[in-house]
Order: sequence, then structure tokens, then C-alpha cells
Amino acid sequence: MSKKQLLGALLGVIAIGAIGVGAVYHQFTIESAFHRFVSVVTGASEKPLLSSESRYIRQIVAADNSTGRTIMWQSDASEESSIVEYRLAGSDEIVTVAATNTMFTDDGSTTYIHEATLAELIPHTNYEYRVGYGDSRRSNWYPLTTAGPDDSYDVLIYPDSQSGDYTVWENIVKDSASRHPNAAMYMSMGDLVDNGEQASQWRTWLSSVEPLSARIPLAPMMGNHEMYTIDWKMREPRAYLAYFDVPNNGSSTFDRRYYSFDYGDVHYIVLDTQLYEANHDDNSDIHHPDLYDVQIEWLRQDLATNNKKWTVVLMHRDPFQYAFANRDGRDAGFSEEGVIFMPIFDEYNVDLVLSAHLHTYRDRGHVRNFDRDATGPRYIITGIAGDARYPGLWREHPLDVYVAPQPETNNYMSLTVEPNRLTVRSYLPDGTELETVSIDKE
Repeated sequence: MSKKQLLGALLGVIAIGAIGVGAVYHQFTIESAFHRFVSVVTGASEKPLLSSESRYIRQIVAADNSTGRTIMWQSDASEESSIVEYRLAGSDEIVTVAATNTMFTDDGSTTYIHEATLAELIPHTNYEYRVGYGDSRRSNWYPLTTAGPDDSYDVLIYPDSQSGDYTVWENIVKDSASRHPNAAMYMSMGDLVDNGEQASQWRTWLSSVEPLSARIPLAPMMGNHEMYTIDWKMREPRAYLAYFDVPNNGSSTFDRRYYSFDYGDVHYIVLDTQLYEANHDDNSDIHHPDLYDVQIEWLRQDLATNNKKWTVVLMHRDPFQYAFANRDGRDAGFSEEGVIFMPIFDEYNVDLVLSAHLHTYRDRGHVRNFDRDATGPRYIITGIAGDARYPGLWREHPLDVYVAPQPETNNYMSLTVEPNRLTVRSYLPDGTELETVSIDKE
């Protein structure tokens, strides 16, 4: 039977079935159904996955991205035999790793999350991977490239993406991914969604990053909005922790809420700056007044054992405090997070600190001991990638060296890592460059 004949037969079957069970038809496309039909008729050993079996395939950073990587995806039904297969690019020799099958229910919506961490990979090597179930059902192959010790590479950086309508955010991801096709990694600076319990927002967010998610790793960070309930009270960041299995930090209470990882010769530290939410008394189950105390001890240990040339810190809440433009209430200075963490950054000679939360792009230059100093870390607040804009809200800070044109619109950023230089660039959504900052080190 020819392919054309097979397709004709299949369409007939679908048409007849649709008369009686039209509600089922939306679960698969004609193309995927055709391939399954061909597999059955011809005896082919592999069947392509339906979209309901392979949602949001994504790479997540591992602790050491030269030798490891975490693969995650979701399905609408339980799949006990989930696996990840990988191979050297172009090779026929396949390694199989068992994956988890975890039911996650939130906001009345249930999904099954699958994940596996690939370990003992070869540095600076091109791999391919795919996900699947049992002996036959498989996704497409996707690229996976491990980091090398001295690699030059680009990172895409996205500020807060929380939105009422995620169209702006989706377009920024799509367009920036097209302009930076060789990016090795991407980062999200917290407040990924507007409401951490609302399942539809997470589905939209995970769908929005699909131009990047399967082919390069994500380094996510939680913001305060990841800790909100549907009725805007506080809770543990359940959805964030379920969807992003980042490296652990050794804490049973705060595991994966803050973490660190290496990519090439850069050590990245992702902090949890949600003390206000963790210490809130809406729900005694999340009352964690010791979040910063525990985290500071971990941070010092992490920095003390860091042997990479460059150190970059990511924190959602900004270490600087801005005065309101149109009302009194606070003066320019430094936030609680700045007072606590900036002396540690000084002590361990952190190179770059990126923050978010205030929905404004500002470069504060190099700061040490809370004052201008060329030997201190470079501090940049990354802006806004969603549609929650606060035009004209903040006055300029005495340490600002660059402020995005007002009233501000959305933006994204890139970080270029080279052996002796970090280059940070900020862009408008159409790719217009706002600012370029370089940090040099021999």
C-alpha cells in the first residue's frame, strides 16, 4: 500500500470516527495520527509522540554543565515507562536513562512531570537526545551541547515576564531567539508568571519558551509572584519547584529555591530574595524567618569553594532602593537585600550582579562598600519582558550611570562570555541596542 493510499484510508477512519466521537478528534493531529497508522500497518518499531505525551520538552541547567544536564517534559496521562535517550550527534549508539513519572495537581489541573538527569557527559561535545515511553514511542531528536572549560558563549537574559496577556512576552522570546541562534543558555529573572498558582499562566509560559527550551538549557529563578495563591495570599512556590528541577543546595527546607551552577569558566549563583513572602503570616506552613540566615551560610560556603574565573549573581529583588517619583515614602539607598548581600559580594569579588523586580532597566556601574568603586561588582537591574509596566514610577538613583529611555518599554539582554571579558548588552524588543557594558579580567 502506498503512502497516499494509507493516508486516504486513515482519513476515512478519522472521518467515520469523528461522526460518533468528535470530542476525541482534538487530541491528535492528522499528521501524527497518520504516522501511528503507518507504524501499525508496516510494523515500524517506533511511533512519534502525540503532543499530549510530550508537552514542554525542556533542558534545565545541571550543577556542572560540561558533564550533566536535566531533561524535563510533561504528559496529560500517567506514563510509567518514561525514558530519555541520548547519543553523540550523528552516532547510532544510544544510551537510555529512566525518567520519573510524577503527578502534579495545582489550581484544579493535573499534569504528569517526567525528568532525568544525564551525567558523565563529555565536555565540549555535541549530543542529541529524545524522550519517550517503553519500547516504541519517541519524540524527535533535539540538540544538546555540553560546555567546555574555556568556551566563549552567549546567554539570553529575560527580566520579569509576568503578564496579563503573555503575547508581548511570547514575541520577545521568539524574536530574540531568532536574533541569537547560537545562544548556549537562557535565564529568567523571576516573576515568570503573575500568579504562581494559576495553571493556565504556567502553560502559557512553558509554551512561550519553546523556541529555546528543547535545544538549550534554562536557568530559572523564582520571584515573589511564584509564591502567590489564586486569592493573592502566600504559599510555598509549589509550581515553580515542580516545573524546574534545578541543582539542589543541601537544604531540606529551602531546597532548589536558591542554587548555583557552572557553565564554562563562569560560576552562576541564583539567590532566593523572597524573605517577605517566606516570613508572611498568611499561612504558618510557609513561615520561614530564617531564609536569609540559612542562605547566607550556604552562599559563603559556595563562594569559598568557587574556582571559576568569573562569578555572576542573579537575584530577583534589587539590592538598590529607589525613591518614588510622584510621592514620598522612601529615599534612594539600598534595600534590605542590598545591605545583607552586597558586603558578601565585595568580600568574594563577584564580577556581575543582575537583578529584577522593579520593572526598570538601570545600570549602576561598579559599586563597592555601597559607593562608586571600579573594583566592585557591576550592578544592573534587568528591566521588564512582560506587560506589567510602571512608567515614571522611580526617580533616578545617585549611582545610576544609565537609565533606559522613558517611558520604558519591554527589553531583553544578552551576556557574552569570553576568556578575558564579560559583555552585557540590553535590547529593545525590535533588537535595537540600548547599552553595552564590558568587564575585563586577565
